Amino acid sequence: MHFTSEQRLDDGVLERAFTLGEIPGILWTPASVSASAPAPLILLSPPPLGLRKAYPRLVARARHAAADGFATATIELPGSGDRPREPAAEQARADLRRAVQAGEPVSDEIVDALILPLVEKSVPEWQAALDALLSLPEIDGPVGYSGGVISIGTRLAAVEPRISAAVLFAGSFVPGAMFEEARQVTIPLHVLLQWDDEGNDRQAALELFDAFGSKEKTLHANMGGHTGVPQFAGDAAAQFFARHLK
Repeated sequence: MHFTSEQRLDDGVLERAFTLGEIPGILWTPASVSASAPAPLILLSPPPLGLRKAYPRLVARARHAAADGFATATIELPGSGDRPREPAAEQARADLRRAVQAGEPVSDEIVDALILPLVEKSVPEWQAALDALLSLPEIDGPVGYSGGVISIGTRLAAVEPRISAAVLFAGSFVPGAMFEEARQVTIPLHVLLQWDDEGNDRQAALELFDAFGSKEKTLHANMGGHTGVPQFAGDAAAQFFARHLK
């Protein structure tokens, strides 16, 4: 991990950009954090828009978490932002747009081609980022995960024992293969679902929630579209992490 820049935000949060190999990322730490008083960590998974476009949402979540004593970090998803484009993923996105514009059902083949390679590449990168972040003296466990694509969070929660709790956003297509992986997830979960999300298969999201093997899992559903998550839903997610990571 190589830090490339840093700035102190007006609330005292330290924001540091870094690279992990060719992967860009950002780490936010509360003003009170030090090697003698390390902070628990929340991994903030960005939407597939690129970190620049997603930055306002990510830094808002990071500031909120810092106020509760958490460090947060994010990394650029494969094929997003300034990272090289993936030809197969670009083709899958084009096929998805054509199906939606034609009013046709989105096939399982399109969903698999769009999501599964992203999961395969993203999860090892998150694990490498976690290795590097936990080596910093100001960062300590436990670790939480927050965000979408929900299939990335599902795989990571199933295979990464250092993650103790997760907030998952049900706002993306779900390949059929993920349902079996969901049964292997046993950590506490808080799942956010926008009931009228135009880009989300509501029934698939409900079935995925049912498939999760966690003894403690909460589904927080709200009316509204993809970007209409109410503030109180975010507050509930923060309370969830406060219970399980402190």
